[in-house]
Amino acid sequence: MYRIAIEKLYQWKKSKRRKPIIIEGARQVGKTWIMKEFGKQAYENTIYINFDSNSRMAELFASDLDTERLIMGLELYSGRKINPENTLLIFDEVQEVPRALASLKYFYENAPQYHIICAGSFLGIALHEGTSFPVGKVDFLKLYPLSFKEFLMATEKERFAELMNTRDFDMITSFKQTYIDALKLYYFVGGMPEAVQCFAENKDFNEVRAIQRRILEAYEQDFSKHAPYELVPKIRMIWNSIPSQLAKENKKFIYGLVREGGRAKDYETAIMWLTDCGLVHKISCVNAAGIPLKAYEDLKAFKLFVLDVGLLGCMSGLRQRTLLDGNALFVEFKGALTEQYVCQQLKTIDDLGIYYYTNDRGSCEIDFIVDTGEQIIPVEVKAEVNLKAKSLKTYREKFSPEISVRTSMADYKKEDGLINLPLYAIEQISTI
Repeated sequence: MYRIAIEKLYQWKKSKRRKPIIIEGARQVGKTWIMKEFGKQAYENTIYINFDSNSRMAELFASDLDTERLIMGLELYSGRKINPENTLLIFDEVQEVPRALASLKYFYENAPQYHIICAGSFLGIALHEGTSFPVGKVDFLKLYPLSFKEFLMATEKERFAELMNTRDFDMITSFKQTYIDALKLYYFVGGMPEAVQCFAENKDFNEVRAIQRRILEAYEQDFSKHAPYELVPKIRMIWNSIPSQLAKENKKFIYGLVREGGRAKDYETAIMWLTDCGLVHKISCVNAAGIPLKAYEDLKAFKLFVLDVGLLGCMSGLRQRTLLDGNALFVEFKGALTEQYVCQQLKTIDDLGIYYYTNDRGSCEIDFIVDTGEQIIPVEVKAEVNLKAKSLKTYREKFSPEISVRTSMADYKKEDGLINLPLYAIEQISTI
């Protein structure tokens, strides 16, 4: 399985200003796999240490954090010599031993010759709990479920992924049915590595759903295992409310849908916990279109998306036939799945600020507004080929953006600063 993030790890390895690197991401998005695969591809030796329930490592890092002493301890533990020139050190579930996290500062300052890569599913939470964190002494890499482009590559459509990179939309449109069929499959399978691998090997939709259910059950167990006891019921309620929140025409998060009379102060910490775990994407509202968009953020209004479109379908109980064949009952939820898909793809693009827009009266809503750092691009999302977009027209008249994007199942077209970008090509938004 190919992950685009591995290219970033090669760049990290070559960098003269290399620091220890931390891979952030939710459970089961492939962090351990990518670290081991990178070690296999790029180094002669890999030493893998899992800190979960590892009392020996807890003891090693408990006393002073002298790097020579730590390297000797790691050599004794692994039974192998650590040569900084050709050995990759992998620290997995590093948040379980906070002193190991703190040690990264000393490796960067006193022993930068060592190549250290770390990961942990609950790192975001560990950081908020006041762990001694080596600010400015580490690099970060975010890992998400497989993007649609990675899904194409995993399902033996590498040439179609390559064609997308050429931006030859005449040729792309000639093969649009292949992309559309693959996109429908991606809506069902999603991008969780285990589900994608199972589908690529067996093409068994029932097995894919079983894997997704298992992943969702594991997340539910994580709530009980890792969250503060009093927070667990609220986390569950927020998590389980997301499909119904997204099914609404206005997808703004409503606390009253979680529980009647629910208010922000009751659930803010639970939402932060889910966000820190990487299980949800919180997309805030903006009420203007200046750079940077963050300056116009309305912290009280936001949408919540889950990390993966396949998991959202599983949470909603969508059947394969409903999704792949189309169904009148499915029309309303199709919009939710499509927005989830677009959010998920936008999240994989580096340095992209993602928001949505509503005007003061609520009469104009743009599904996503992205900040590239150089320009603000409104993105209107349509599930089918219907291109009527009253809100986008209103927004363009008010703010006169250089480029606007309408993404749907319709073919690519560009006129007067309005680009029709097919849903299957939404990742190309970073190059328009």
